[in-house]
Amino acid sequence: MEEEKQTRKGKYAADFSSFREAEARIRPFIHKTPLLSSESLDALSGRHLFFKCELFQKGGAFKFRGACNAVFSLSDDQASKGVVTHSSGNHAAALSLAAKLRGIPAYIVVPKNAPKCKVENVKRYGGQIIWSEPNMQSRESTAAKVLQDTGAVLLHPYNDGRIISGQGTISLELLEQAPKIDTIIAPISGLPVVRDFVDDVITVEDNEIIEAMKLCYEILKVAVEPSGAIGLAAVLSDSFKENPAWKDCSHIGIILSGGNVDLGVLWHSFKR
Repeated sequence: MEEEKQTRKGKYAADFSSFREAEARIRPFIHKTPLLSSESLDALSGRHLFFKCELFQKGGAFKFRGACNAVFSLSDDQASKGVVTHSSGNHAAALSLAAKLRGIPAYIVVPKNAPKCKVENVKRYGGQIIWSEPNMQSRESTAAKVLQDTGAVLLHPYNDGRIISGQGTISLELLEQAPKIDTIIAPISGLPVVRDFVDDVITVEDNEIIEAMKLCYEILKVAVEPSGAIGLAAVLSDSFKENPAWKDCSHIGIILSGGNVDLGVLWHSFKR
């Protein structure tokens, strides 16, 4: 089983060496985000918790790391006609900002049902929005047409080793800031990566996520988006606390992955 897992890991273009290469590449452009802790949340969870605040990253989310690494990995010739992607969320804004820093166009295919705050971020960072229907087929076909019309380089929102390596730089910073960490909890992403690298998956309910958002706001004094609060919700869940597999996890790093949330939606959630 372990041999099979190692074979699977070998097919990815991202590992610790690629994380270090990405870190050196993006260091001039990213924020080294702070690590917060709270005795109150430690007491509530029964563990020592360390919160990696990627909501303070440029673009308001960890996605800027991957977008920045991908954009600055391109040769001048590759980058000359710009970049294109499809995204309904933080990758759209992240790529827009990374392209702006490099001085190249960013063509962003955005589904019509994308959150308003994330669309506004794309506009704020100079991305050129091309609307699509709210389904993956329309997103991908629209991006393919933009690619054909512009000659830009496609930077997939998640299926790209450069993107994955850039996101992985979070782990380097986190372990540097808190070397005692024995467990990292983060919102999950693509299935193959989760299957091959993650030890366990914890599911949480919407009401648990909202409660975790409230705790982040009231105790840590940070406003996280729902996906950004999932890690705290997981640590506080009964399924985590009562699972004997995690009884020895004493120093836990939690990724607060982003803070791009409509204030109206946030306020409505807190009143529920």
